[in-house]
Amino acid sequence: MIELLFRKKYFYPDDYKKSVFDIDFTKLKDQGIENIFIDLDNTLIPYDINKADKRTIDLFLYLQELGYQVFIISNNKKERVKLFANMVKSRYVYSAQKPFRSGFKRALRKVGYPDPKSVCLIGDQFMTDVLGGKRMGFYVIVVDAIKRENEKWYTKYNRHLEKNILRRLKRNDPEFYERLKLQEKR
Repeated sequence: MIELLFRKKYFYPDDYKKSVFDIDFTKLKDQGIENIFIDLDNTLIPYDINKADKRTIDLFLYLQELGYQVFIISNNKKERVKLFANMVKSRYVYSAQKPFRSGFKRALRKVGYPDPKSVCLIGDQFMTDVLGGKRMGFYVIVVDAIKRENEKWYTKYNRHLEKNILRRLKRNDPEFYERLKLQEKR
């Protein structure tokens, strides 16, 4: 049903990984990616945690060493996003309203409007991150949600829609579905 509102191509991520820690960021750099926009909730930390752990802080240091401009882009409130962003020394966009373009445009403005093909968006949801990132022309990596038990009602509804999208991808494009190993997506 939701696919009727948007083009099918907007639901095709460029890659799938189990977590942000499984992404080869040096390979992305070699592909021309200069900017990393990364979702916060259930991509970097669960909804019920406010602080970054050492592994996540080290990841952000590594990304900065590689020369990336890194943004946390979240639909959550300023206080939560700012607290986490300060811990990992990252810039951020809060209340991004993904999948709408406004939040992405705010982040793009802060990095001087780079070519969208130089941006990689990393997130855990098809309905916000994949859809929004593909509409912007970004390279999109979808990851598994860290912890789904305490998600908000609207996120649970999005997960229901996501299951339908994954089912359609499997049926209509089994080669793509298997190449990205989307059967492992949880």
